[in-house]
Amino acid sequence: MDEASTRAGRGVWSGGAAPWLAVAGVLAATAVALRLEGRLWVCACGRLLPWVGDAWAPDTSQHLFDPYSFTHVLHGFAFAGLLALVAPRAARRWRLPLAVALEAAWEVLENTEYVINRYREATAALGYAGDTVVNSLGDVAACAAGFLLARRLGAVRTLLVFLLTEVVLLLWIRDSLLLNILLLVYPSETLRAWQAGR
Repeated sequence: MDEASTRAGRGVWSGGAAPWLAVAGVLAATAVALRLEGRLWVCACGRLLPWVGDAWAPDTSQHLFDPYSFTHVLHGFAFAGLLALVAPRAARRWRLPLAVALEAAWEVLENTEYVINRYREATAALGYAGDTVVNSLGDVAACAAGFLLARRLGAVRTLLVFLLTEVVLLLWIRDSLLLNILLLVYPSETLRAWQAGR
């Protein structure tokens, strides 16, 4: 190979295609890991919907996107800030694959029996049975979208959109990312009753 071809090949792998190939590899590995955990590829109902709007319906977490997808957009906001703080020297083009890998790791952990049971015990999600592989991949995509949006908005506007999204989710579905974390760490019967509309 001549020097120009070598440089061109290095350019593809050091910049352009390599981060996207890494994202594709993470998504494939995530799908395999979730399937090995026993997650269904798609809803047991046999349909694949792009959106389910009722957060408390049995179809939630079974199709591509649902109201909880917005909490995964917020994951992307958080990962953008976290990576800017803890890895400021990391090449900018590699931060998205890192965020996708973090979200994918969460999806695999979230769908373990331990975490599924924790959701049932600590939140109002009594019938929660875990995500389908398609829903988990949709959640990772939502996180990636949030990460890219945060990069465009900057820190202050990202924080404002984060807080606004939290408020909208609380009013719309009686749940949010921060409330979800709070209930998983510190269960509250009062908050669970409020979530359930009692």
